[in-house]
Amino acid sequence: MDRIRIRGGNPIRGKIAIGGAKNAALPLMVASLLTEDIVKLSNVPDLMDIKTLMDLLMSHGVIVEMAWDKNSAACRTLALNSKNITNLTAEYDLVRKMRASVLVLGPLVARFGEAKVSLPGGCAIGTRPVNLHLAALKELGAEIEIEDGYILARAPNGLKGGVVRFPTVTVGGTEDLLMAATLAKGETVLENAACEPEVVDLAHLLVAMGAKIEGAGSSRIVIHGQPRLHGANHRVVADRIEAGTYAIAAAITGGSVELSGAGVELMGAVVESLVHSGVEVTSARDSLKVAANGAVQSVDISTAPFPGFPTDMQAQMMALMATAQGASVITETIFENRFMHVPELARMGADITIKGNTAIVRGVKTLKGAPVMATDLRASVSLVLAGLAAQGETVVNRVYHLDRGYQSLDQKLRACGADIERIPG
Repeated sequence: MDRIRIRGGNPIRGKIAIGGAKNAALPLMVASLLTEDIVKLSNVPDLMDIKTLMDLLMSHGVIVEMAWDKNSAACRTLALNSKNITNLTAEYDLVRKMRASVLVLGPLVARFGEAKVSLPGGCAIGTRPVNLHLAALKELGAEIEIEDGYILARAPNGLKGGVVRFPTVTVGGTEDLLMAATLAKGETVLENAACEPEVVDLAHLLVAMGAKIEGAGSSRIVIHGQPRLHGANHRVVADRIEAGTYAIAAAITGGSVELSGAGVELMGAVVESLVHSGVEVTSARDSLKVAANGAVQSVDISTAPFPGFPTDMQAQMMALMATAQGASVITETIFENRFMHVPELARMGADITIKGNTAIVRGVKTLKGAPVMATDLRASVSLVLAGLAAQGETVVNRVYHLDRGYQSLDQKLRACGADIERIPG
């Protein structure tokens, strides 16, 4: 099993190209199930999660053609042809690898009137139940059963528009119902919908495919169902989590980076927290410049749905606060098990106390390198960030988690001065 070895102490300086967002690309790929025509996506990151979803879509009969994106040396263009779907079952062996696989449920039921989808797997960062998806699909007339670990959904006469109010904000649920409603009969209203940029990006593709959608990016989305959708070309939005991660890499090492392709409009809460901590952030056309400006100061954060501070940046921010001046309070409101990186950071000398869903982080003068174990995608990269700032050598084990969400992480950091290498296992 591969490991990453880091010898800390080198400032991160240089320019890093930010690729397409994994969390946007996945639902965009699934949206191809809604039409017989070809959907072409550019700026698709070359990541393990993308490959996993490709395998799932191909198991349904989708034909996928890949080419390197001429505008991005690190990303691909995908042409997805769902004309001849031969299988309406999403098998456990594929779905268990990634929770986003459950997104095929809504589009399959909407277009074909039925679907059989395994209950999903993915990172063990807390309960992410699919019951919100299922309850919402029932509001559109679907019949739902759970049998032998599979979701059986049927709508033999097609889905019908209705009013869906999510009891809690759910990005996956919003995306699933947004896709399903595009082919439902009549008008569908999604209340308490997720406002994330990835949801907006999905809406942009669906509109390009002929869908009628109002209010994407707000908590109330109205969809006017259409009898069919057609193909479209679409460029995946930039990855705000990748951009935020490399911004913190610069901050935690006392360096500076230019993040090309990143926009402040996607990263508002992260940029705000960095600025409050004393980090200099300037916006240029299609890029952000981030520079450490003296010692980093502690700031309090609380994760929240967009436009709040993203839960996918909590672990990275905690690594930064572990070396900041003063004490910070980090509150996790989205996932109950998303502090699994704390014991590993403590092995490196971090002073962190957990009280329920709150972490009290008292900054230390320096972290010390140690062997650590990755537990999930964002925890993995928080340990890499800590290793960049630590004295001595850090070895991060189980880095296959990183491959799900970060393309060529070690190479990008090494190009900016980091002493980092991947050791094949």
